[in-house]
Amino acid sequence: MKSDVTQCSGEGCATSLESMSDSISTADLVDELGEKLQSVTTQFQNLGGRSQFSGPVRTVKCYRDNALLKSVLGTPGDGAVLVIDGGGALESALVGDIIAQLGVDHGWAGIIVNGVIRDRVVISTLPIGVKALGSNPQKSTKTGAGEADVTVTFGGVTFRPGAMLFSDEDGILVEH
Repeated sequence: MKSDVTQCSGEGCATSLESMSDSISTADLVDELGEKLQSVTTQFQNLGGRSQFSGPVRTVKCYRDNALLKSVLGTPGDGAVLVIDGGGALESALVGDIIAQLGVDHGWAGIIVNGVIRDRVVISTLPIGVKALGSNPQKSTKTGAGEADVTVTFGGVTFRPGAMLFSDEDGILVEH
């Protein structure tokens, strides 16, 4: 499905990107706005109940500890996407069904985890987008270590709080 997004230019691009619906594919966005978007090279798995989602970026940077991201997801999401830089750790899950449900309950559009999740069967039934490197049933620690709303970089992309993010079956795009 082709979308008419050519009205986006210069300073008006961010406003136009924010108003776009989830029905516009990432491939169509690249066709129309290629140089204004970064494409994540990491091959994340779609694990949530929604494969297509978008919203402004919020971030958490943590390593094998999920207390901070649980706290963030417990606040109003207002359609945002929480991007979690877990350093690509595969040893323990940062998001499970309880934390993902917090995101649903508080109006988050999606969660992207540069790490792994657990409870993938339950998470696949929740009305939220979730992408991660995979799954591992091992729990993470809960000390609260980490940082929220900081710039993080992985998969060849820099994620800045407030930037628009678009995700579907083809991949993840973030505005420059």
